[in-house]
Amino acid sequence: MSERSGPTRVEQVMAALRGRIAARTLQPGARAPSIRAMAQAMGVSKSTVVEAYDRLAAEGVVEARRGSGFYVAGHAAPLALSEIGPRLDRSIDPLWISRQSLEAGRGALKPGCGWLPPDWMPQEAVRRAMRALARTGHANLTDYGPPLGHGPMRGLLSRRLAERGVEAAPGQIMLTESGTQAIDLVCRFLLEPGDAVIVDDPCYFNFHAMLRAHRARVFGAPWTPHGPDLTAFETLLAEHRPRLYITNSGPQNPTGATLSPVVAHRLLKLAESYDLTIVEDDIYADLEHEPAPRLAAFDGLERVVHIGSFSKTLSAAARCGFVAARPDWIEGLVDLKVATSFGGGQFAAELVHSILTDGGYRRYLAALRERLARARGETLRRLGTLGLTPWLEPQAGMFLWMRLPGGLDAGRIAQQALAADIVLAPGDAFSLSHSASGYLRFNVAQSADPRLYDVLAKAMET
Repeated sequence: MSERSGPTRVEQVMAALRGRIAARTLQPGARAPSIRAMAQAMGVSKSTVVEAYDRLAAEGVVEARRGSGFYVAGHAAPLALSEIGPRLDRSIDPLWISRQSLEAGRGALKPGCGWLPPDWMPQEAVRRAMRALARTGHANLTDYGPPLGHGPMRGLLSRRLAERGVEAAPGQIMLTESGTQAIDLVCRFLLEPGDAVIVDDPCYFNFHAMLRAHRARVFGAPWTPHGPDLTAFETLLAEHRPRLYITNSGPQNPTGATLSPVVAHRLLKLAESYDLTIVEDDIYADLEHEPAPRLAAFDGLERVVHIGSFSKTLSAAARCGFVAARPDWIEGLVDLKVATSFGGGQFAAELVHSILTDGGYRRYLAALRERLARARGETLRRLGTLGLTPWLEPQAGMFLWMRLPGGLDAGRIAQQALAADIVLAPGDAFSLSHSASGYLRFNVAQSADPRLYDVLAKAMET
């Protein structure tokens, strides 16, 4: 008798309802979807839903009320991000990918992770800056920093943003401990539980997890080589009236595509028509040879909140991010920052400022861009020999969005690769609609080891 390889249809229905309860879209006492509605939504028979509901009732998850249907029982359980949404195989769970990448041992290969290898980073420049800060008498090594963050760093960021056409005075810029914290603070500031948010499909998978933590209703707009599909985007705006749209502005994660000026202008017109705020995540800005259009530059920070950090190019250990926003929002964001992290990372900000004002950083970036370009070409060539094809060939950045041949499933291949101590990033982790099961995202800076291609070839054959 063959071993069952996946959950039954009854188990899938049970997992889907548990996910809605975990995500707080169904509160205690709320009526569960009718048997007919659940059967249509899940594409199963009504008898399958009846059995699933009966089993959930036996577990105490729901309770049956004669002539009325099924209702969520008990008190709300603590939020469990891994339980939100249908239970997927952990190989395509975004939190699984992040944790495997962070916990992987030194001998593991991590072509699925989202950062550069340590030996690609300017480690000597970081050491030099740390020694210099330790010697100087005015560095803040032990005290809290000011609420807005290190003044000289904010001034430098103002000048750097102006180079990309984004006009933001130092008083419109608040430092954070990371780009992730910056997005979290903006979500805390602008979202209420149940608010709708649009993301790209596919997009950086941590957007999904963070928005689930904020109890938002998340909708995916199909992504094209020039930006979001505007027809589908406007349909989402009309149907759900979202509060936010979160996107990348430079090389998009995971596809490497960049926004075209035409799409950017039309997108901003839609945002104005539907009272939409756009959060523009620009953490890959320094990897571009030629800057892509910035929504914040076209918009003047009226409807766009601009976010960045230096964890991808400088240091993920000494973390420093920022938010640039309209002046009347900064005060509220600062209050949230003080309430949740108090003084912020003053030492990290001073360290990053020291490195950025050293003339060596620009030379390092120029060399890094060339190194990434060579790695993109080599990774494309080697993956091509295995039959993988690029969704597009990016002009900058570290990612390739590659389609597997012959309908192969990326989640299954990732499972097999993990057994060989290789962490891959399957496409459905990035896709809210789970429509990217045939894709893998590769970090070209982490894809040089021949073992990757040997393991990938074997996994594709079995």
